[in-house]
Amino acid sequence: MDQELRTVTERLRGESGGGKEYERLIGADDLDELAEVLVSPGQPLWARELAAVRLGVAGDRRAFEALVLLLNHRDPPRCAAAAYALARLGDPRTARAAAALATNELRVAYALHPVRLLTELRAPESVPALITTLERRLAPHDPFGKIALACVEGLGALGDGRARPVLTAARAHPRLAAAASAALARLPE
Repeated sequence: MDQELRTVTERLRGESGGGKEYERLIGADDLDELAEVLVSPGQPLWARELAAVRLGVAGDRRAFEALVLLLNHRDPPRCAAAAYALARLGDPRTARAAAALATNELRVAYALHPVRLLTELRAPESVPALITTLERRLAPHDPFGKIALACVEGLGALGDGRARPVLTAARAHPRLAAAASAALARLPE
């Protein structure tokens, strides 16, 4: 178990109280048993999250919808856990879903993890979504500086020349100037 998964399971142990149901789900080897948690009524959120993350890490696409919902959750640790699992899931719908969440202005406060996931996925949808999201964050007095910075860093990591105009514009913003300059240096000539 890697450190990220260990962090998720320890957080969920605390949420669940670490009882028998938690131990059953953490020890379950049967993916069908975990998938059943996702569709059974009355399951607590921690149980659904644990089942979805375990299924996602195992590459079981039955976790996709639950993980996308968690990626857009108001609780950042849940978003981070979902992004971690979605990056390992291998579902071709993941990049499109992350791009939709990253560019949704009604949910922009929760876009940080979708932006980071798009960078990690390096999918065809990644650069256009990050450009769109960053362009919107360059408006005067935009309160989402962390999301803008994640877009700048992501565009630099992706190294796609289509990002040059928006990264050049980002240099004019004091909170983004250094990161935008670094990102521009990573783009091909």
